[in-house]
Amino acid sequence: MKKLLLLLSFTTLSVFSQKTEGELINTTSAAEAKARDTTNMGWKRGGNFVLLFNQSAFNNEWLGGGTSNIAGNAGLNYDFNYKTPELIWDNKFIAAYGINKLKGQETTKSDDRLEFTSLLGKKAKGYWFYSGFLNFKTQMDAGFVKLTDPLTNETIFVKNSHFFSPAYLQAGPGMLWKKSDNLKVNFAPATSRLIYVHKHFTEFGSAFGVEQGKSSRFEFGAALNGYYKFNIMENISMENILNLYSNYLEKPQNVDIDYQMNLVMKINKYISTNVAFQAIYDDNAIGAFQIREVLGLGFNYGF
Repeated sequence: MKKLLLLLSFTTLSVFSQKTEGELINTTSAAEAKARDTTNMGWKRGGNFVLLFNQSAFNNEWLGGGTSNIAGNAGLNYDFNYKTPELIWDNKFIAAYGINKLKGQETTKSDDRLEFTSLLGKKAKGYWFYSGFLNFKTQMDAGFVKLTDPLTNETIFVKNSHFFSPAYLQAGPGMLWKKSDNLKVNFAPATSRLIYVHKHFTEFGSAFGVEQGKSSRFEFGAALNGYYKFNIMENISMENILNLYSNYLEKPQNVDIDYQMNLVMKINKYISTNVAFQAIYDDNAIGAFQIREVLGLGFNYGF
């Protein structure tokens, strides 16, 4: 009888110990997961400033042809993001300006952008968040289009834009899939978009989709915004930003496209070769792709 009681006591103690050990393992695993989830909470800020320079020169005896030119571009890309276990708030500010001077011609701008994007998300499940976004973009300086005077057959430059004209504002609720700060996609099926342009640009006709004599245009549609940044290899990174918009109220099949690619090839901490590429399609502005590409060697500073 004593042996039986001892056996039962030992079995009960063994089972209890195993249960306690299992609970301890589960508790420890949960604590570790919670610690991982709360890592990097609060504000995270970082940005990059780049100053590019390009120059070509030919003397009068150069027989191969060519025009001396000089160009410079400055750009700022800054992120400030906030994170809690249940909430994320991502903000990105982009500013860029460039000029180009050809020998014997007026100085023209080669780049001009001001853009701010804010994306707020509340945890849903896994990588999914209920979201709301806002995007604003405009330019800093006047823009000119090159035309030919029909009377004199001379080339003339006519102003077709300036600061806050045009200006684009988008906002809407949706769903965000975010795996990391470097990979995310937001879909907003009920997005409002407002296009503003000064009336003197619509005095004789429409401009940037705004009808003649008016200063603004309202659209309602769906927006898809994607962001992907990765390292191709050591010291070479590529940033991709894709924005798509379809206007339900007019020709929804004509999707507006804005794709930006920034390639940074670091030589050292401060010197890098940068390639910026942008393709825009907006049939309200012009029924063709607008392409911009900038390549240069310059000063690069991350902070």
